[in-house]
Amino acid sequence: MFTNLNTDPNKRPRLFGELGDLSHTKISSSEFRYSKGTEIFGQAEPADYIYQVIEGAVRSHKLLSDGRRQIGAFHLPGDIFGLENGDFHRFTAEAIVDTSARLTKRQSLERVAKTDPAMVLILLAMTTDNLQHVENHLFLLGRKSARERVATFLLEMNGRLTSAGVIALPMNRRDIADYLGLTIETVSRALSVFQQKGYLKASGVFQRQIIVLDPAGLAEPGR
Repeated sequence: MFTNLNTDPNKRPRLFGELGDLSHTKISSSEFRYSKGTEIFGQAEPADYIYQVIEGAVRSHKLLSDGRRQIGAFHLPGDIFGLENGDFHRFTAEAIVDTSARLTKRQSLERVAKTDPAMVLILLAMTTDNLQHVENHLFLLGRKSARERVATFLLEMNGRLTSAGVIALPMNRRDIADYLGLTIETVSRALSVFQQKGYLKASGVFQRQIIVLDPAGLAEPGR
């Protein structure tokens, strides 16, 4: 389920990051909270909004013809997602954990872009970021071994999620496997090897609290 958090019609949600560079009076936006597992939008649905994660985490995925799931991206606090170059969403987006997100009307952004060059630059920057992520993900899936994929993922999360030296992963191993194009067993084996080599330490429920002890070891080709 989801809940609209805008109880005060006179209160505009605070935008941050790239969208926060604009005057808030020009942008129509709302804040919603989604329970764990809730679909935020579906593949092929109209792309009427652009989203920004405030708290929690979101996964974007497609179901392949053979029934497998391919996760294209994990969206963490501050990340913008749902920006399409067409009229419909190409992926389904779901809340991995209880998540709050800010929704901005696409028409509102496009309307401002007609008269505000800053908006054009911001939309271009967001589009470029999305393309860079797609390119990096394709390289990860196509050119790296299983262990290299897991190591690259951990290093990415170490840069995006680490607080007080600990990576608190919101996603489970199935999510990681579906993002990396691997099986759960392969991901688990890689994590075990990295622990045995002293590259990292995992603890907590389902081993989702990870401390990277040797980033250079994880980054080393072949490992």
